[in-house]
This record gives sequence, structure tokens and C-alpha cells, in this order.
Amino acid sequence: MAYDKFNNLTSTAVPLPLENVDTDQIIPARFLKATERKGFGDNLFRDWRYNQDDSPKENFVLNNPTYSGKILVAGKNFGSGSSREHAAWAIYDYGFRCVVSSFFADIFRNNCLNIGVLPVQVSPEFLDVLFKAIEADPKAEICVDLTNQKISLSGSEDEESFDISAYKKENLTNGFDDIDYLLNMNEEINDFADKTPL
Repeated sequence: MAYDKFNNLTSTAVPLPLENVDTDQIIPARFLKATERKGFGDNLFRDWRYNQDDSPKENFVLNNPTYSGKILVAGKNFGSGSSREHAAWAIYDYGFRCVVSSFFADIFRNNCLNIGVLPVQVSPEFLDVLFKAIEADPKAEICVDLTNQKISLSGSEDEESFDISAYKKENLTNGFDDIDYLLNMNEEINDFADKTPL
């Protein structure tokens, strides 16, 4: 199993109401030397989180103890720029399991899905509802129901459906990456090979 299974998630959220956040802002290029998925969370949004002397920037949301949770609510066009997988690794390694935005860059979206982070694309109107709810109450919870492909604001009637491919949904539910998916089919593959003449 490549990562923890994802079914339903209810959590408080961290708001990042910035548009056009690219992968170099998510994880700067100087931190891309490692080949394993570990440790990238330490440098998530590094240049926004820390000063040059490595002291935390008090005005950045990840350094604000008021906000926490496994859901990152971000502005439009999140994950644009280069195709580096490390951006998704940093999101996951920091502890986020879901990113909500009104638009994702396609490559970033797929990189997230491959490692167990669910990118939930919502309408601009629903995204605004979430931002306002978090601003009014940082302890407001968001419910992400992968099974029924719905996202809702806990304790309210505000909800919206989201799209995901059946293949990626199955992988998330089982905690599979693409290799795990094939390995899980090992018996069927061997059976097919035994029945297929050379």
C-alpha cells in the first residue's frame, strides 16, 4: 500500500486565499535533490513560511496556530508551473490529505492523486463560502465524502459535488498508486498469461 486509504475526511482547514500559486512556491527548486517522498513537508511554502535566517514569518498562515487541519483551501489555479512531483509530495508530507480550489493545473492534480492527496475542484462561489466560513470560525469543519463525491461545510446545508475518475477513486479508496493497482491484479494477470498461447 503506497499511502493511507482515503474514504471520508472531516477536518478543520487551512485557508490560503491566493490565486496562481505555482509549484515553485509550493516547494522551491533548491529542495528537489531528494528522491524519496520524505521530508518535503518541512519546506512546503518555504519562502513564504521563513525568513532568510530561518525564523518563521508570523504573518504566514502555516505559522498561525489559529489554523490547522488536513485540508488546504486554496485560491484559483493552484499548482501551476513546472510538473515537479515534489510539490504534491510536500503537500502530503506536511499532513494535508485534501486540497480544495476552484481550478487546478492538470499535472499537479494528477501528481496529487498518485500519492493520496485528493484535489477537490469546486465552483468559485462554493470556494468563497468556504473561505468566509473559515474566516468566521477557524474551527469550522469541512466534510469530504469521496464515496459519494461530495464536499460540504459541517453543520450547514452548503455542499457541492466534485468529479474524479473511477480509476483514481478506486486507488484512493484502497491506498494504491499505479504500481500497487497492477500488483493487486497479479492473480488475474497470471491467469490470463496461463490461458494465452505463446
